[in-house]
Amino acid sequence: MKFDCLVWLIPALPLAAFAVNIFFGKTTGEKAGWIAVAASLLSCVIGLALCAQVWGGKVFAASMPWFDAGESAMRFGYLIDPLAATLLFVVLVVGTLIQIYSVGYMHGDARYPRFFAYISLFMTAMLTLVISDNYLLFFIAWEIMGLCSYLLIGYWFEKNSAADASLKAFLTTRIGDVGFFLGILTLFHITGTLGFSDMLRVLDPQTNSAIFQHPLLPVAALLIFCGTIGKSAQFPLHVWLPDAMEGPTSVSALIHAATMVAAGVYLLARSFTVFMYFPTVLLIVTVIGTLTALMAAFIALTQTDIKRVLAYSTISQLGFMVAAIGLGSPAAAIFHLMTHAFFKALLFLGAGSVIHGTGTQDLRELGGLFGKMKSTAMTFLIGSLAIAGVPPLAGFWSKDEILLGAFMESRWIYLALSTAAFMTAFYMFRLVFLTFFGKPRNTHIHAHESPAVMTLPLWALAAGSLLIGLPGSVWMHHTFQSFLHLGHHAESAAAGMVMNVSIAVGLAGILLAFLFYVLAPAIPAFLGRILKPFYLLSQNKLYFDELYSAIAVRPFNQLADSVLFWFDKNVVDGLVNFAGIFTGFVSAMVRRLQTGLVQNYLLILFAGVLCLLYFEGR
Repeated sequence: MKFDCLVWLIPALPLAAFAVNIFFGKTTGEKAGWIAVAASLLSCVIGLALCAQVWGGKVFAASMPWFDAGESAMRFGYLIDPLAATLLFVVLVVGTLIQIYSVGYMHGDARYPRFFAYISLFMTAMLTLVISDNYLLFFIAWEIMGLCSYLLIGYWFEKNSAADASLKAFLTTRIGDVGFFLGILTLFHITGTLGFSDMLRVLDPQTNSAIFQHPLLPVAALLIFCGTIGKSAQFPLHVWLPDAMEGPTSVSALIHAATMVAAGVYLLARSFTVFMYFPTVLLIVTVIGTLTALMAAFIALTQTDIKRVLAYSTISQLGFMVAAIGLGSPAAAIFHLMTHAFFKALLFLGAGSVIHGTGTQDLRELGGLFGKMKSTAMTFLIGSLAIAGVPPLAGFWSKDEILLGAFMESRWIYLALSTAAFMTAFYMFRLVFLTFFGKPRNTHIHAHESPAVMTLPLWALAAGSLLIGLPGSVWMHHTFQSFLHLGHHAESAAAGMVMNVSIAVGLAGILLAFLFYVLAPAIPAFLGRILKPFYLLSQNKLYFDELYSAIAVRPFNQLADSVLFWFDKNVVDGLVNFAGIFTGFVSAMVRRLQTGLVQNYLLILFAGVLCLLYFEGR
């Protein structure tokens, strides 16, 4: 069966679910969740059929005219190549599983239909972004995702923390989006096109070498990278993602772990044609990604909120992906994006199951849950082993590709990323041991396992975390080369050494966490006292929020409260009030003519006719 004629249904079906739930939410009620799930499942069937054909060697592309921009014609359409198919697979499969989980997680919520309407709108935007064939349509979908992120982070807007977090996320990501938009405009000015396929033709050094002399081309690349910094929470715009955990946990899994934040990495991979010719730009990308991976892993070491640990873990793993693209390995980055989506969605949904079963997300109150929440504990352990890089789970294969690429390009970057990998294994198993092992630290918590509608998606994602990395493994490498476009790293003499070090680093982190939090739980407090400055730096998130508050938030608030308030009150309101006073004065004068006497009106009419005759004569 030919599915290419049904491409437009992939985003259209979730859009229809959004329309039904947002306009008829009172009617759909508890059925709203299954309406969203049904639409996503149908999109999944169509999308996966297309992905299978793309992995078989086909590429689907079509476009149509949109509007004219000067001498250029803007078009919109779809492009499904191996890169788009990989992310399409991730978004459809993971997104559908998360929505099924949400049916149970959000049960009984007062605004249940609205939640699923927002989720469906997000799926529409994300799917449109993945299959779009040009930067303009990509950016439109990108901004709609930003709106959905704002709505879903602040979904429980009754809480001031949630309302503040949604505003923080929206404003912070807008900084990167402004840079991204300027990058699109600059790129259009230089190349005269915004199509991804056309960009490959225009930016060809053999046929069009003169274009690379344009001084703004590397600037355009850096501006596009600003979009990734904002959306994928890279340094220094990473501060919004931890606060975004104020939204429902399934939102954290869908938007802030598996899909939306990965859109920034997808943007870099899609724009690699622009980046690949400028080593200085790639170096900046590498440094930002590596710094982010190391910094976020360091902060995650001491966090006590289960979702915040996972949030900083997400930032760190995105840093790995960004660094890989900067090192010239976009395939390794996309491979890790795919595996990370499965095990990080599993970890977030596992955290949601813990919160659902205990009523708390504070690690200091948890403990001893393994016997009471077996499905949640076992699947969470699988996800933790995957992110720690333990073979043969998915995270090992994809992270090893990145570490090998770093080793071949820069030993300093390799050392930094290996250190981040060690910290990842440590803080994840710190989380595992504090949550599921030992004795309960709060005896008032009566934990219970989550319902099947929540645990079944956990097991499906756990299966993905076990198996999804195998296409990138050594023995499956050549079979799936057209799918992943991986290089021949396995043939390198350094591959074995890097693989062994990677395994050792992961196991060392796990064993150290076991020592600290199971065998000798007094050690962390002792080290915290000895290394107090470092402990405080990690616990207080390197004081980024305080720094931004001091240099940006408070000064602008003071400016708004003083100068801008005075200007608004005295100038803006003054002009508006003057218009009202002047109108009232003129009205007071004119109404004196309204006497109610007919002879006065005839006199005014006669005077008016005389005036007209006089001016006509002149």
